[in-house]
Amino acid sequence: MAYQRFSLFPDSPSFKDLFSARSMRYRWRNGDPVITVAIMVICVAVWIVETLLKIAWPAGYNSFVGTGVFMPALATHRPWTFITSMFLHQPASLWHILFNMLTLWCVGPVLERMMGHLPYLALYVLSGLGGSAGMMVWALLSQDGWLTSAYGASGALFGLFASILVVYQRIGIDIRSMLIWMLINFLMPIITPNIAWQAHIGGFIVGGVFAWLLVSGLHALRGKSLQQRTLIYGVIMLGVIIAVVIACNMSNPLRVNPLLGMFF
Repeated sequence: MAYQRFSLFPDSPSFKDLFSARSMRYRWRNGDPVITVAIMVICVAVWIVETLLKIAWPAGYNSFVGTGVFMPALATHRPWTFITSMFLHQPASLWHILFNMLTLWCVGPVLERMMGHLPYLALYVLSGLGGSAGMMVWALLSQDGWLTSAYGASGALFGLFASILVVYQRIGIDIRSMLIWMLINFLMPIITPNIAWQAHIGGFIVGGVFAWLLVSGLHALRGKSLQQRTLIYGVIMLGVIIAVVIACNMSNPLRVNPLLGMFF
């Protein structure tokens, strides 16, 4: 008689099977939220690194976060921060990473299954970039936000909120539960200080526009596949975001300041 090994979770896949190439291909074809899970894993892993560095090597922590954080004054000189800032979270606050990941898990899988993996990834990235663009616009309008640092997944998450509202409205699904989540997130800057609400608005606008283009958009492109529309509209949206960032940066008072040459 063959005996199976004892397991606390007998119906769950093993760690080896979970991350095997075969399992990954199956979950990708099955429409499972693999992109959402990957984003969550990266965010949590980066947060753990931040936390350990802050405890064991404060100078290394400052360098690690300082290299990845988004700051409007330095944005065009450190373009990678448009991406890296999406995966950084406050190490001193479990609430920051926990709430963002909980929100992502509540919204992301639904959208990823409806849109498909690559359109969903494009939506997430563009929304995150839109959040950074929102910071640039606010710096231009206020003239005192150029040195404001921002990081976190909130800009991308608000893009997902806007997108799911557009999709739900289009197919006629009750959106009241989603409105509750949105209300909680919109109230967070009032409840918790030092939250970049400008990134929330930027991500919300970009995510909503991109989703509207995918589900409605130009009449001439409605006959094309979702993948084709994602590519066309994604390139257009990326071009608009880049144009907004460059236009805002023209008024950056620190752009040509020789005293900041060390940072550039």
